[in-house]
Amino acid sequence: MKKSLLALAALSAIAGAAQAQSSVTVYGILDIGVGGSQSRSTTGAATTASANGVTKTTGVAAFDSGESTSRLGFKGVEDIGGGTSAFFTIELGLNPDSQSLIATGGTQNRQTFVGLKKAGVGDFALGTQYTPIFNAVTQTDPGNTNNFAGNLVYTSDKIGGTAPTGSGANGDAFTIRANQMVTLNSEVIGGFKAHAMAILNNSNSSQTQVTTGATTTVTGGVNNQNGWGLGLDYTWNKLFVTANYQSLTAKNAFVDVVGAQGTISYASGNPVIFGAGQTSVNGTNVQDNQAYVAATYDFGILKAYAQYITRKVMAQQDNNQYAQRSAEQIGVRSFITPTIEAWASGALGRITTNGGNYALGYGQPTGNLTAWQVGSNYWLSKRTNLYAVYGQANSSNVSSVSTAGVAGNPASGNLSTYGVGIRHTF
Repeated sequence: MKKSLLALAALSAIAGAAQAQSSVTVYGILDIGVGGSQSRSTTGAATTASANGVTKTTGVAAFDSGESTSRLGFKGVEDIGGGTSAFFTIELGLNPDSQSLIATGGTQNRQTFVGLKKAGVGDFALGTQYTPIFNAVTQTDPGNTNNFAGNLVYTSDKIGGTAPTGSGANGDAFTIRANQMVTLNSEVIGGFKAHAMAILNNSNSSQTQVTTGATTTVTGGVNNQNGWGLGLDYTWNKLFVTANYQSLTAKNAFVDVVGAQGTISYASGNPVIFGAGQTSVNGTNVQDNQAYVAATYDFGILKAYAQYITRKVMAQQDNNQYAQRSAEQIGVRSFITPTIEAWASGALGRITTNGGNYALGYGQPTGNLTAWQVGSNYWLSKRTNLYAVYGQANSSNVSSVSTAGVAGNPASGNLSTYGVGIRHTF
């Protein structure tokens, strides 16, 4: 009997120790609200006449993920001894106001990675992860990366309407996440913390040519998406400064469909069509360079923000073909009372392009961007808050893409979104 009790006690102690060394946490955000949007765009018609088309849209509806993208996640840590621990994260996007609860597309798998951490040194992880620039933006954005219009650094048009060119589509300013990523993060040393990433995704196959009747299709070839990035943070008392750079490349084989009346040439890097009635899908050979610097300072009664982002996408075979986008943004955030929080931000930006139809779908050379946003939270508890947000984004002097060798007329647009909602974190 005594032996049985001793054995049971020993097993209980071992099980308790094992449980203490590992943990799994379920977490998430549910964000649902009601709001509206109004967008207006003047499209430069690519004709010899100076006619422009004006399009207006308005709408009011329930929405989800206004202040924060709704999500469901699982993360765990296991102490494996010697100051080393293993960790993992699995995070899915949610559509709580939709028939399909699990989000589809690129937001479904928000993060999935596994890694190791060494106390006093740092950590590394492999899988689908956020880029260094995105992680830096989450620490330095006055609007806390919400999904309303009015932010030229973390751009999003999720609430509704049509965002002006370059000012509102998610990912306009920088790459948010990537698959096949390896990340390295150091511990804080003398106020500094370093970050690095590498993306490796290569798939090469022989090109083949198939002819059916009068049509010839070329398939196969290079399909590579690689990248690297570096970041450095510095914290001193109430000052936080971050600088980040990431460079991505995409190389894809072209699909060339040749009709009976002519051929399609890619000698210059852009399709040149000879004859009528052919269709083609151009290949990709792009260099995408992105940089972000920002600083915050906590004055106590409010926190001040300053941000700068720039991105240049170039054709690797001809650097004179490019699209470049930059933006500067400042903002403040403060608790007016212990339960009422407010923020405001304003931004200026610019788009510069060269190379006609090539880069990002923008047209001829320049466009100006402006945006501003105000918002507030009313905290019911540490996990639940009500919010109200209004934001506006504008673009001007943006040319439409030229067609048939005829330049597009200058185009402009604006988008405003607003809404009230409730957000609960768990």
